[in-house]
Amino acid sequence: MGAKVLERFPAGSPRGSWPAEECAAQHRAEGEPATVVMDLKSDAFLVVVPAREDD
Repeated sequence: MGAKVLERFPAGSPRGSWPAEECAAQHRAEGEPATVVMDLKSDAFLVVVPAREDD
């Protein structure tokens, strides 16, 4: 299963994952199934949605 990255937030931020969680919540409120995942390689929190067939 693929995913499309909507936003990227540095994990070293003083607020941790909060900005990513807030962003994902905003996307969910708009009807997108956004979730937050941790990309260990780039040390960042990613807001992602499942990739659509036409992408």
